[in-house]
Amino acid sequence: MSPPLPQAPQQPAPRRGLGRDTAVAAVCGLVVALMVGASFAAVPFYNWFCRTTGFNGTTQVARAVPSSAPLDRTVMVSFDSNVNGLPWKFEPEQREIEVPIGKVVTVYYRITNLSRSDTVGQAAYNVTPLTVGSYFTKINCFCFTEQPLAAGESRDMPVVFYIDPAFAADSENDTVKTITLSYTYYPVRDPAPKPVASSEPAPRKGNL
Repeated sequence: MSPPLPQAPQQPAPRRGLGRDTAVAAVCGLVVALMVGASFAAVPFYNWFCRTTGFNGTTQVARAVPSSAPLDRTVMVSFDSNVNGLPWKFEPEQREIEVPIGKVVTVYYRITNLSRSDTVGQAAYNVTPLTVGSYFTKINCFCFTEQPLAAGESRDMPVVFYIDPAFAADSENDTVKTITLSYTYYPVRDPAPKPVASSEPAPRKGNL
């Protein structure tokens, strides 16, 4: 009878080092922090992206009138007005006008507070077709600020704009005959505090 074969000694199971656990936890924490940071940055980045590219019909903002003369080509611009959650009447002075491309135009909208209390609203806006946003340029617009209205108050508000001449150079716009500028007013729940100087007369200096 042959002697039994010797058995190989069992190797102990390898222990997971604490260093690896720490590294995995650090990577997970970093990913979570990046996701949280991205969520906070998403809205301002989206707004900046829309203003820069005209994405989703966001109009452009100019500080001066165009230097070149208006073109012979014209386009119809229609004006849309909407109210969401405010007791306001809101409508354009004109529903549609013909605009030479490159010409600075001023139109007016009127808002009226139909309620018996003071209210504050602010307008959101876009243009359609959505691809035209990068060419529709505003010089002055009421949509950039909060609009407080006393009970029963009405106000005429200007919009100064032009269609960038680059609109005509883009072949994709050859079939565009009408551009619609649309505004929707929403209530401002926590309006910015009014400066004291805007509600109280400035003290007189010296004697008259």
